[in-house]
Amino acid sequence: MKSKLLLALLLINIGTLKAQEKLVVFFDFDKYEINMGANQKLVDWVATSKNIEVQKVYGFCDWEGSNTYNDTLSWKRVQSVYDFLKDRNVKIKSDYESKGFGKDFEQSKIQSENRKVTVVYEIIKEAVPKTKEAILLEELNTALKTSKVGDIIKLKNIYFYNNSPKLLPKSKPILYELLCVMNDNPKLKIEIQGHICCQTVPGQYDVSSARAKAVWVFLVQNKINRKRITFKGFGTTKPVHPIPEQSEQEEEDNRRVEIMIVER
Repeated sequence: MKSKLLLALLLINIGTLKAQEKLVVFFDFDKYEINMGANQKLVDWVATSKNIEVQKVYGFCDWEGSNTYNDTLSWKRVQSVYDFLKDRNVKIKSDYESKGFGKDFEQSKIQSENRKVTVVYEIIKEAVPKTKEAILLEELNTALKTSKVGDIIKLKNIYFYNNSPKLLPKSKPILYELLCVMNDNPKLKIEIQGHICCQTVPGQYDVSSARAKAVWVFLVQNKINRKRITFKGFGTTKPVHPIPEQSEQEEEDNRRVEIMIVER
């Protein structure tokens, strides 16, 4: 339920992604120096590959020569490629794996295909920064899940039309996150509390109860048992800042909808 709702509402950061790839370069017979063709392939790869990290460098030889000789030759090929990458500041994992296989591997029938070095690397895609909205959703989710009976949690990014209990469409992400938490925690019972700002005359244009009820209606319409939720308006009786407020921020802090944990 939760995953479907969130995916429908916003794209949430999924963290750093890694995709493993490999590059193969070939060597001349009985040589460990990087030849012209291999050099150009490596140069092009370095120039066009961004955010990469080398994980492994493996060296191979053809079937000519003794095992001891080919083991040494394959290691030298690994070292040649490693030095090439280091000289060009290619990122190499601190505990990268290197190995010379000599001719001890499944050989191709084409000799030239066996004289090679394989570089295994990962393309690291930078994580997309979390939006302010996504951060607020996570904060609400964590707060509601870790709260105790009696705790009061502000629903950030709940918006209403001016002097009205009608919710603005941009309130939906937080409302759906609250709905998800209620569905994921079937024993959770809450009281929705509305507050307003700015008014020095108690009761005048008081929409605090109606705004709390608007959140209640949203949950009920989305199949939350009404026995689990109540609502109450406090008007200006519980301001965060003294009224009259001294700034728009103080007004914003006083004009709020909160959730009180009644039962878990």
